Amino acid sequence: MADSRALLEPLLELHARVRDQVVAATERQPVEKLSAVDRDEAGDTIYAIDVVSEEIIARFAEELSRQHSFVVVAEGTPKGVPYASADDAIAEWRIIADPIDGTRGLMYQKRSAWILTGVAPNRGPATSLRDLVLAVQTEIPLVKQHLSDQLWARRGEGAQARRFNRLTGESTPIRLTPSKAPTIAHGYASVSRFFPGARDELAAIDEAIVAGALGPPPSGRAHCFEDQYASTGGQLYELIAGHDRFIADLRPLLKPLLASRGLPPSLTCHPYDICTSLIAEESGVVVTDPYGQPLDVPLNVDADVAWVGYANGAIRAQIEPVLQQALRVRGVLQGR
Repeated sequence: MADSRALLEPLLELHARVRDQVVAATERQPVEKLSAVDRDEAGDTIYAIDVVSEEIIARFAEELSRQHSFVVVAEGTPKGVPYASADDAIAEWRIIADPIDGTRGLMYQKRSAWILTGVAPNRGPATSLRDLVLAVQTEIPLVKQHLSDQLWARRGEGAQARRFNRLTGESTPIRLTPSKAPTIAHGYASVSRFFPGARDELAAIDEAIVAGALGPPPSGRAHCFEDQYASTGGQLYELIAGHDRFIADLRPLLKPLLASRGLPPSLTCHPYDICTSLIAEESGVVVTDPYGQPLDVPLNVDADVAWVGYANGAIRAQIEPVLQQALRVRGVLQGR
């Protein structure tokens, strides 16, 4: 098995290329053009801004194939393997990527988006999140923002980060540290409810978690806060950087509720959205499934992913029991 270190620098350079060209596109094109729908895929809607990064990744895959044997799984490609240097049965690496995670916030210039990439030894369709040995995520900043962060990790070696200054072209190493607070009190703790359909139920689960962990809110004061950052990579970053203490994305669990309301399944997190969880874990963040098990999903484009992130073990000890109780009371989480 080849060493994944050989892929790190090419991936860091690719991410920098995508970042710079997407920022350039947002600088010269109006929101109306960038937010135009290019096509609808099974996994998500692909906007005009997404196409910019997809084209760069296609060229990168062609360059990378001169030295490495791999298949790529990426958002926007329903077959799951848009670029390959070898047949899936013999390729050495499986690379999973989201060219732009957080497209909606970026194209409306509300919040940074992220380029996400994970690398695992290829085991064909059985390759999963637990197989990842390398991950890179890079911030795509707003036009008015001159700093952006880039993070990476190799399994067992911890996470690293640097901050890029668009004005000077300089990159500086930085240290990002998850919160060490033992409680969500006075911190950010959120249950994701980005889209219509079951937001009322997700809000009720959120309320039950906070009440179970902290009790009734004091008069005229806030127990804790929430942040609906519609980017899984961005959510992981907030945990890594110490901004958030708890995040749960439970949308896939509510399919039965949506069906009972005569509604189709909601847009959910997919493996390419969570493919940099390795960086969070190497930083000290605890990432699990709703049952409290290590998060593990196949590296494909269509699996629905429910996940929970805790800034540290103490936060997990405080929140996990009340989270699971809230889910079981509502019949959302079946006993194992």
